[in-house]
Amino acid sequence: MTFDNSMYRKESLEKVTGAAKYADDYGHHPGMLQGKLVISRYAHARIVSIDTAEAMKVAGVRAVVTGQADFPLTGEEIHDRPPIAYGKVRYYGEPVAVVVADTFQAAKQGAERVVVHYDPLPVVRSPSEAIAPNAPLVHEDLARYEKIQHVFPEPNTNIADRTKIRKGDIANGWRHSEVTVEARYSFGPSDHAAMETRCATAEIRPDGQILIDSSTQAPYMIRKLMGEYFKLDPGKITVTAPLVGGAYGGKVPTQLEIVAYLASKAVGGRPVKVFNEREEDIIASPVHIGLEAKVKLGSTKDGKLQAAEMTYLFDSGAYSDKGATISRAGAVSCTGPYRIDNVWCDSLCVYTNRPYATAYRGFSHSEVLFAFERTMDLLAEKLGMDPLALRENNAVCPGDTTPTQVALNSSSIGNLPECIAKLKALMNWDEGRVHSLQNGRKVRAKGIGCIWKTSTIDTNASSGVILTYNPDGSLNLLSGLVEIGTGTKTVLARMAAERLKMDAGRIHVRMEVDTRTMPEHWKTVASRGTYMAGRAVLQATDDLIRQLKDIGSRVLVCAPDELEVGYEKVYIRDEPSLYCNISDIAFGFQHTNGNAIGGQLIGKGTFTFRHLTHLDRETGAGKPGPEWSVGAQGVEIELDTRDFSYKVLKAYSVIDVGKVLNPKAALGQVMGAMSMGLGFAGRETFVFDSKGKILNPQLRNYIPPRYGEHPEYAVEFVETPHIDAPYGARGIGEHGLIGMPAALGNALSLAAGVQLNKLPLVPERIWRTKMEGAAP
Repeated sequence: MTFDNSMYRKESLEKVTGAAKYADDYGHHPGMLQGKLVISRYAHARIVSIDTAEAMKVAGVRAVVTGQADFPLTGEEIHDRPPIAYGKVRYYGEPVAVVVADTFQAAKQGAERVVVHYDPLPVVRSPSEAIAPNAPLVHEDLARYEKIQHVFPEPNTNIADRTKIRKGDIANGWRHSEVTVEARYSFGPSDHAAMETRCATAEIRPDGQILIDSSTQAPYMIRKLMGEYFKLDPGKITVTAPLVGGAYGGKVPTQLEIVAYLASKAVGGRPVKVFNEREEDIIASPVHIGLEAKVKLGSTKDGKLQAAEMTYLFDSGAYSDKGATISRAGAVSCTGPYRIDNVWCDSLCVYTNRPYATAYRGFSHSEVLFAFERTMDLLAEKLGMDPLALRENNAVCPGDTTPTQVALNSSSIGNLPECIAKLKALMNWDEGRVHSLQNGRKVRAKGIGCIWKTSTIDTNASSGVILTYNPDGSLNLLSGLVEIGTGTKTVLARMAAERLKMDAGRIHVRMEVDTRTMPEHWKTVASRGTYMAGRAVLQATDDLIRQLKDIGSRVLVCAPDELEVGYEKVYIRDEPSLYCNISDIAFGFQHTNGNAIGGQLIGKGTFTFRHLTHLDRETGAGKPGPEWSVGAQGVEIELDTRDFSYKVLKAYSVIDVGKVLNPKAALGQVMGAMSMGLGFAGRETFVFDSKGKILNPQLRNYIPPRYGEHPEYAVEFVETPHIDAPYGARGIGEHGLIGMPAALGNALSLAAGVQLNKLPLVPERIWRTKMEGAAP
């Protein structure tokens, strides 16, 4: 078995030639109407009236849909969000109406003529404001909202959920701590900035069939939730998902799909497309979560961690959506990858009057580890200890337990000490962490951080795969996993080819997803695609092998267990010259007298994680994911001490991936994620005014890293197989991002000589923090 060579992605030719089609490309056929959102210009206000008369006078406008009392409340964990605002708006950019017209231009003109009168309300601008006594309530009816079983909103507050972690005896931990440090951290919401903006179409056929096409990571969840919200038969809902032009978690929620369905309903079921222009995608659709954190650590004088106490306030914005799950995931990973016996953590999902949050690449891990890993550097400084040595001394290992009290082994945790050792060599750490350049104006510094991640997915999340033979012996692979740019479907083909000992080029993968004809994959999230769908692929190939041996045994007149399958043949194990070609039996076999046996061979496989549990409400004990991926990351920066501008010269990642299945694709995934992490840490954030309005909703003033600004990336892998994963492979899609914010913060703090605990780390923030520290 070997995966040493790299393989082109199955969809690469379509993408590099421009032939690939995305959701918006399918929304231009005759009869398709266009929808345009009308969005709120207030962050918190009662809707006094909506006047649509002038909009309806625009030629081509067919309908204007506004929020209604009989529209269902939506949300995966708490049903707290009207699909179109009703009664009041809760964030700047919230949809208050959708105009449906023959053309996009007419819909846009109509949207500009919708007149909404508001009565402004006090704005909740941050999590700390939200939990303050007498804070305005974002949701007065929180106690009456429907919710799932394992989420715990606190009525008459702005707290949508609270996850507690209580491991060991925190008081005893502080008694044994000879050195303590404590600090606060914060950053605001930001954008995913995927190249493809969100788009959804909906059509209600005369026979009641509902067709939805969406740029989504979760087509099966759309089908499930639409059925729940509108009391529809899921069998009558078909969701299709073409190639997706970047997602990063931002295309997990069900939002525009609901709006498009309501718009279609308003025009007699005709197909309606709702497409976000860039500004709408930034402010009207879900965003990357913000955080306020407090971390306190205690250790012995020789640097052995004894206690960790944390409060994480996640800024979920106006609605809980994925915020409750994100805050729960943050609690699960609250300590970073370290051996700490005494842990106390409260992780809160908090309502504010900001755009509501959804998943973002890393799903809380880069956020909480920014706070925790910055505190580790503070502790190292107070101890007078090398920060890498502090991490080496406390690295989580087999035999330790997680914050949720799961016992770890070499399969479930991987090898963090080896990652640290490789990073130390890669960064030439022993040459020193900080150097002044000859002119004295510039300083070079290195910063590091360790990472870990598990997946807090639904305990019953499943994945299915179907393999069907073609008459020439090639295979078709069907999986509900969405190709969002990770190349995962190519890896699935590679796994099947490895198991069947055939050329992966002979395995044809259907990229588009159709929920009616393809087996379900829960969601394409959490770096779980390779694991879940991979296990299903291996089960499906084993199913095919069993069938091939069965029919081959009747052709070759032997027992099935005497046969092997490979190289597109079924052959007798100890006499390989006696074989039949798979192409001759893939659709059954016909004897010379005309008798036929068998038929088209179809293999199926399904996978669901075993023994996952919900968390105990009081202690957080439980098993939220199957394994942890670990790693160590770093950056080297050059800071100008006069104007506080800086360059990231090099960025480093060493990640235990279990097994690399497509080397160049793995490198691309990690480097792309590292770039996102540096962008999030160094510049990306929303700028709000005092009334909650976003002031930078365009890519000319919300600026991700651009071509030519990237550092040199150095990536290495450790391979400690996870026994239950396909070929031992752990997740890799998110991990390059997770440690970048902390590493950058640690490097710049060292170079600037001041503790930088707020993101993004723009030069002005470094200067202001420096000036505040110098103030008498």
